[in-house]
Parts: sequence; structure tokens; C-alpha cells
Amino acid sequence: MGNHILDIRDLYVWYRTYEGYSKVLDGVDFNVNKGEKVGLVGEAGCGKTTTMRSVLGILPEGQFHIPKGEILYHGENILKMKPQELHKIRSEGMSMIFQEPSAALNPVFTIGSQIFDVIKYSGEGNSAGSRSKNKEKIREKAIQAIREVYIPDPERILECYPNQLSGGMKQRICIAMAIVTERELLIADEPGTSLDVTIQDQVHRLLRDLVDKKGMSLVMITHSLGVAREMTDRIYVMYAGNIVEIADTKELFANPLHPYTLGLLASVPKLTGGGVTEGIYGQIPDYLNPPKGCRFYPRCDRADHSCQQEKPPLRDMGDGHYTACFKV
Repeated sequence: MGNHILDIRDLYVWYRTYEGYSKVLDGVDFNVNKGEKVGLVGEAGCGKTTTMRSVLGILPEGQFHIPKGEILYHGENILKMKPQELHKIRSEGMSMIFQEPSAALNPVFTIGSQIFDVIKYSGEGNSAGSRSKNKEKIREKAIQAIREVYIPDPERILECYPNQLSGGMKQRICIAMAIVTERELLIADEPGTSLDVTIQDQVHRLLRDLVDKKGMSLVMITHSLGVAREMTDRIYVMYAGNIVEIADTKELFANPLHPYTLGLLASVPKLTGGGVTEGIYGQIPDYLNPPKGCRFYPRCDRADHSCQQEKPPLRDMGDGHYTACFKV
């Protein structure tokens, strides 16, 4: 576990609102090793996307506050970097596939124009040589990236606008843009959410194969434990801005410990039947006034007075399995 390329330590992120600070992230610890595929799992609104947008420095400007924490990329704190340093990491070290491809692609520019820009701003389009040769190299690189995501006739696709493509093709283009230049870490924010299940499966398989082929590290943000089981080596379970359980993927499914993880697993419909799943009672707490102790306390059937008063720390349960619960 000492080969971290990304190491988030005790990260707090608050959003400014008219009513006060919405305290979304509450001391998040998270790391990714070289070549590792990591899942970040939790229900909608738990802070998964905020965590990874913090890493890339793309939280909405003027609307957030980070009172505490570090985000280390190869030991360098991203939160203290100058804009030029952060731009270099975004253009050479990490890339992100966003949740909604229609929002990620600019509707007034062709697919080719948008991929060309990614290549140019990464620095790979500024090699020595004539301008025409550089343009041809950029075009060839873009065509190769489209081929890698199994879209036929890439030359024609370069001339298309996003609205001329299906949802699945647009998501594949977003993947192509993320891998068109060499990157060490790929962040995928629920890349199959807006797609039907068969296309979701194709996109996930494609993503997994490309990550393996290129030797990249992957952070897979998802609310689906099934996707995390298929795609990742290790899983972080997040609830209301807290990491509540960490384990290798096989270990987590064989021996889930935290009440929230057990609730998520119980919420998954079974192919064998057995009626409608019950889900987890209640909802994520109000971030303007979150519970003092464990944030899962109001929804937990094991909770007692100590859970209400004190936040449980992550405890090592052995074999790299950690959980934040007083009752385990």
C-alpha cells in the first residue's frame, strides 16, 4: 500500500449556500496505487463526485471552501499548486470521464475539433516539425483513439457534431478523449448512468480493457455494487461525506461489515426472486446541520447513544479491511 500515486488525507469540502456552509466531505481518506482499479461506491449525493472533482481542481469557483485536508499526487499537494502546475497534471497526469456525455461535449464544435484540442493542450501536438505535419499527427492520433473505442468509420465521426451521435457513441467519444494522450490515472464518474443496460455493459468492458491495456490506474465512481464488483480491485464505501468501509473487492462481498454496506447489498434485486427489496430507511442527512457523531446514525438499526455523540474512526479489521463503526 506504499506505492500511492494519489493520496487524499483528511479532506473536508464545504459548499457556500445562502443558509450557511453545506459540509459535504467530512474527513475523507482515499488512495490509489499505480496500476490499481479502485471503486468509490455510495448512493447519490454522498460526495463521490465532489471528492474526485477536488482532485482535479474543478469544483465550482467561488462556491466551495476546503478548511482542511491534503490531496497528494506523487507526494505533491494539489491544493497548494499554482494554476500552471495544476494544468499540467490535468493535461498529462489525470483525466476524467464525466457522468453525462451530452453535457461533457460542446454541441457547437465537431468531435474532431474537441479531440484535437485535448491533444494540442496536452503538449503532444506541439512536437518539432512543420505545422501541416503536426496537424496530420494530431488527426492520426484522434482517429486511432476513436478506433480504440470501437467506433466504425472514425474519419466520418471526426466531422460529426455531438447531436449526430447516439448516447453510447457519445460516451465512447468521452472515453476516447480521456485516453487519447498518455495518462496515469483515469477517473470515471458513473460512465454508464445515462445508457441502457446493454450499452452500459459494453462501455464498462471497453473501459476495463483499455485501462488494462494501457497500464493506467482507475477510479470508478458508481452507486452500483455490481459495477464495482466487475470493474475494481478495491472498494471504498462512502456515506454522507465519510468513508465507512474499505476492502479488497472479493473481501468486501465475502465479508461486508458496516451496516451501510450491508444495507446496500440488501438493496440489490436478486435474480432468484424473493420479492421487492426494502432499501435503506431514511435519507442522507442535511449537510447544513449534519449529525454530530456517525452520519449514518439516524438510519442505523444498531446505533446507540455513543454513535450519536462521537464519529467512529476507521479501524483495521485485518487483511486491509477497514470499517468505521463502533458496533462491528
